[in-house]
Amino acid sequence: MIELRDVYKTFTRKEVKIEALKGISLKVEKGDIFGVIGYSGAGKSTLIRLVNYLERPSEGQVLVEGHDLGAYSDKELRAAKKNIGMIFQHFNLLESKKVFDNVAIPLVLLKKNKAEIRKRVQELLEFVGLSDKAGSYPSELSGGQKQRVGIARALASNPSILLCDEATSALDPQTTRSILQLLKRINAEYNITVMIITHEMSVIQEICNKVAVMEEGRIIEQGSVLDVFGQPKHETTQNFVKTVIQNSMTTSVRRTLKAEHGSQLYKLNFAGESASEPVLYEIIRSYGVKVNILFANTTEIQETTLGTIIVQLQGDPSQIEAALDYMNKHEVRIEEVKSYVLDINHK
Repeated sequence: MIELRDVYKTFTRKEVKIEALKGISLKVEKGDIFGVIGYSGAGKSTLIRLVNYLERPSEGQVLVEGHDLGAYSDKELRAAKKNIGMIFQHFNLLESKKVFDNVAIPLVLLKKNKAEIRKRVQELLEFVGLSDKAGSYPSELSGGQKQRVGIARALASNPSILLCDEATSALDPQTTRSILQLLKRINAEYNITVMIITHEMSVIQEICNKVAVMEEGRIIEQGSVLDVFGQPKHETTQNFVKTVIQNSMTTSVRRTLKAEHGSQLYKLNFAGESASEPVLYEIIRSYGVKVNILFANTTEIQETTLGTIIVQLQGDPSQIEAALDYMNKHEVRIEEVKSYVLDINHK
């Protein structure tokens, strides 16, 4: 659906070259809600502006529905861009025009007749919950209502792709949730592929099925949201995940923890069905291992439960090894936690 192949983007400002993107490759499949997350300056907005050719790559290819946008003539590119809607952080509405006229802009540019425009605009305003605001001006609307107008306008030309550039970062948490649920509904009911740029991991958690993490113009990690949340590999990704999932012991627990002979610390990660199985009970009952639970947390991602438990296991090495083998067979991901023991021993 959307594919970037080894894309670079360089800007020149006052004779100084700035590398905004450095060898970006990613693929968004049809029907995805694909999130791109990174701190300010990571290159996120530049990346999304390449997808509808508001920016052109310095090197590499941008393909939409299998076609290289760089190979199109100007006329072909204009036709292709009609299939790509976009919503913005600051709404980009025309303050001098009423809500109806703002939503109608793409249809007017497509030279649709008045009856068709009226029908489509009314349909879209009903869909986004603003049927009663057709005659209002943007200045009379709340931030959430303005963004709903922006979404209706982006949908006017029946696109198959919707790009969202920090679409919720100017909104309060409650309004953000309602906008995200609207985007999820658009994806499900209209079968529109959604690509979201954000710096908030909660947005990724709420609606995305895939995610790419950016840093300094590069993608440092990407995959399904379940995999990235469950096993973040890069430090930046781990920091993002920590903003929505607590997955480590508190300082007070670490201070009171005693490193005992024959004991080892492990982080146990559960997903899906394994999160509800009595795994710890079984290793205590069957293998005689003592289990000291130091931390436990569960969260829900993509309607799947993710659980994290940090435990201190005590017993003979053979008992602990057998217990770990049992947990591996029951799809529990296990990480030995060495740094905590080192920290404790140096206190």
